[in-house]
Amino acid sequence: MVLEISKRFHLSPSVEKAFLSINRELFVPDGFAHLAYALDALPMLASQWVSSPLTVAKMTEYLQCENADSVLEIGCGSGYQAAILSKIVRRVFSVERIEKLLLEAKERFRICEIYNVSTKLDDGQNGWKAFAPYDRILLSASLTEIPNELVSQLVEGGILVAPVVINEHQIIVRFTKLNGILTQREELEQCAFVPVLSGLEKG
Repeated sequence: MVLEISKRFHLSPSVEKAFLSINRELFVPDGFAHLAYALDALPMLASQWVSSPLTVAKMTEYLQCENADSVLEIGCGSGYQAAILSKIVRRVFSVERIEKLLLEAKERFRICEIYNVSTKLDDGQNGWKAFAPYDRILLSASLTEIPNELVSQLVEGGILVAPVVINEHQIIVRFTKLNGILTQREELEQCAFVPVLSGLEKG
């Protein structure tokens, strides 16, 4: 899988090492283990998707995590993106609005003996103020604009990467926070993510 990703997208040594250290089979739904290492997104509970490993690799690289200490992820999903980040930065904070997904992700972290990922059940648009500011923020769902609440939780000079809807297309955009606002904006490539939704799904 890592070799196939490398053929399409350059991996830094730290990201490549992270991918090699995580068993992706544990992060896909039952019955899909035979497809775990294909470069495809896979369906899971609650009409959500496990992102393609290629997409996870790109989002991770776009975050530019060198020298970053903490990352806030909005949309824990299967937990695979957070698991990859856990091998690169010291602290990962992941927020998920669907309780079933979060419980499954936490169990996967336990099995993998990943202890530097903290999780919270909440509307991701609220972020996680208790541990802010974060060096990096990653959104795993698309939206039309970045909530001010998330901007306020990003450190000055920090990077936020998100799929943003622009002219009816989803584009991965990298923002840099300067003078308290997201002033630098780089449109990186088209993508396909589930949309950000409000509220919680419990039970």
